[in-house]
Amino acid sequence: MKQSEFIPLTLITGFLGSGKTTIIKNLLQREELSKTAVIINEFGEIGLDHHFIETSDEDLVELSTGCLCCVMRGDLQEAIARLLTKREGGWSFDRIILETTGMADPAPIIQSLVLDKISAPKVILDRVLVTVDSVTGLKSISEFEECSRQVAFADILLLTKTDLVESVEGSLEKELMHINNNAEIFKSDFGIIDLELVLGEYKRQTIAFTENEIDKHSHSHSHSHSDIMSVSLYFKKPIHAVALTLFLELLAEVLGSDLIRLKGFVYIKEAPETPAVVHGVQHIFHPIEWHQSWPYERKETQLVLIGRNISLPWVRAILETIEEEVEETTRQNEN
Repeated sequence: MKQSEFIPLTLITGFLGSGKTTIIKNLLQREELSKTAVIINEFGEIGLDHHFIETSDEDLVELSTGCLCCVMRGDLQEAIARLLTKREGGWSFDRIILETTGMADPAPIIQSLVLDKISAPKVILDRVLVTVDSVTGLKSISEFEECSRQVAFADILLLTKTDLVESVEGSLEKELMHINNNAEIFKSDFGIIDLELVLGEYKRQTIAFTENEIDKHSHSHSHSHSDIMSVSLYFKKPIHAVALTLFLELLAEVLGSDLIRLKGFVYIKEAPETPAVVHGVQHIFHPIEWHQSWPYERKETQLVLIGRNISLPWVRAILETIEEEVEETTRQNEN
């Protein structure tokens, strides 16, 4: 299936009270979402005005803006399947926005999208947007594991309620970068956000960090607010495809649930011009994809690992050892 035939899905999550519902409500009133299906938790939470509703069918509502709104009753796969059925029947949409509950762990949601045999061939996770309360965010991160995990899975971090504070605390942004140094950070006043964050072209797998940024974040340590950390690895030597497979399998086996997320580009020896895109959630790794070209000038492996108890020297040593063994085996087979 061509990339253009996929339906991109934007996952919007955020801790309780972080302003996520206000943002969803504002989004639903934008005509730019006329070709968008939005999966929400409850209509009552959003507070849709009845004048705003064009047609209604059980848990599916078409809004006057053309946006299709769907309430998720328990199972995400069922909600997506209902939307796809409606699409086949003539309800037109080319993008899905999924809102989660404030206490949701993104990991099983992402895994569900990957493992869903019905929707996975048609729906692709495009980006994860996480709202963070500028007033209480630091406290929530320190006290609630769910909040830290949401931050760890973010591609985009949206600081909300910035209109209620004179300036966002530097310690909050510092903690967000400590947990996930690869996410982009934006700010929102009064629940208004730039639609480009939701609808604009965005390659979730793209990592746009420089070598200096990698060096800066490579020595992450445990922090008083959260034991979740991110480490960045760059590896200049190309590696064999089988070495990558063995490397990912070993990471999943040894780190287990401590490896919350892994993503990046890999310099594959057999295909040096097209970097391999890898993305994993805990012990489940997405099928390897191939980027058309390198997103940065130098060809090299660049990986970001987010989780607990991750030693960058150990990760590097494992990758080097596996590649050396594969290289030696390949050399022996050729002789």
